[in-house]
Amino acid sequence: MPLSLSDPELAAIMEAARPIPPRDRAKFLQAVSVELSKYPELGPGIVGRVVAKTQRQFFDPPNFHGSSGGPMLGFPESAGLENQ
Repeated sequence: MPLSLSDPELAAIMEAARPIPPRDRAKFLQAVSVELSKYPELGPGIVGRVVAKTQRQFFDPPNFHGSSGGPMLGFPESAGLENQ
């Protein structure tokens, strides 16, 4: 059965897909669709909760540390930031 989403609900889903790696976006959208189809009625609250939960499963945060585990931001580790 097709989902009936409002424009803002669809926009929220598509916005949540932006940080998902392109290779995983179709799977993310499919997972959102499957989860939303479990509800007899949809609204912005349900859509938001489902999107947030599903996004956490697919989001791969950037690695700001090099392979050695040190910062890649160009700051020396002894810059005194660790004491703040």
